[in-house]
Amino acid sequence: MGSRAVTPEQTTMSLQTETMELSAPGERAVLVKMLAAPINPSDINMVQGTYAILPALPAVGGNEGVGQVLEVGSRVTSLKPGDWVIPRDAGLGTWRTAAVCPEEALIAVPNDIPLLSAATLGVNPCTALRMLLDFETLNPGDSLIQNAANSGVGQAVIQIAAARGVRTINVVRHRPELHSLSERLQALGADHVLTEEALRRPEMKELFKKCPRPRLALNGVGGKSATELLRHLQSRGTMVTYGGMAKKPVTVPVSALIFKDVKVRGFWVTQWKKDHAHDEGALGEMVAQLCALIRGGQLSAPACEEVGLQDFHRALDGAMGPFTSAKQILVM
Repeated sequence: MGSRAVTPEQTTMSLQTETMELSAPGERAVLVKMLAAPINPSDINMVQGTYAILPALPAVGGNEGVGQVLEVGSRVTSLKPGDWVIPRDAGLGTWRTAAVCPEEALIAVPNDIPLLSAATLGVNPCTALRMLLDFETLNPGDSLIQNAANSGVGQAVIQIAAARGVRTINVVRHRPELHSLSERLQALGADHVLTEEALRRPEMKELFKKCPRPRLALNGVGGKSATELLRHLQSRGTMVTYGGMAKKPVTVPVSALIFKDVKVRGFWVTQWKKDHAHDEGALGEMVAQLCALIRGGQLSAPACEEVGLQDFHRALDGAMGPFTSAKQILVM
């Protein structure tokens, strides 16, 4: 049996559970019991019909999660019963109790890492690692600046950068619990935590006496926040945009392009996975790197709230609330 979230309209968020019979896996398919699946902003965008890829309706929500293989088809070679697996790509539909999936749609992950780390491995940590490695060569002692630092990607960036000796300047929105948030990010390894308003203050000059100007900026917000990140980049530095939570365009000052020769790039982990679909080692190596950090205590899951699948409406409300402090995880 599987539980399915159905989206009958693309313009409004309409979800419901549905019980369905699952067929036995074919010779190159596997039966998976889903264990846990997060609710990410991209999942909500997909349900709303505003994401870059949209499934045919009715569809199962959720693009990320971890499951356990229960049964394999006769010609499956890469998976066996008991393996933990995560989706190779978006669109699998993880908000359900069980699924029959093609072998090639899944990749095995070690089952000796925490469940919540496995459930949140495939999107945010992968995004963070690729942005840290693929756009600028950052050496120990170098710095980067990022907004949305308390997001899932932001927390992963902090931890992976700290493990590599790269300093992070982390920008968050002002909020009532700013002090406790700053302490939490610093506990993860953040070197500096400041508000978006602080980016415009003279105190930034003092900060850059202790920390080199960043060569890399990571933008998950857009609008004025992105413009402020650009102001603090080194000459010939790179700003990578991976999200647009402000729903406003990125405005690049002409002076930054001409006099600082900054580079403005975009990144979408789904596209990276598509580009490397035939490179079996690329995704496996990335997952192995992240799992090694998890085992070494250098990368933990973001703060999470576990919610039963039957209470998915409560989880959605939590995921869409202002100043969200915990990632909502559906547990099956």
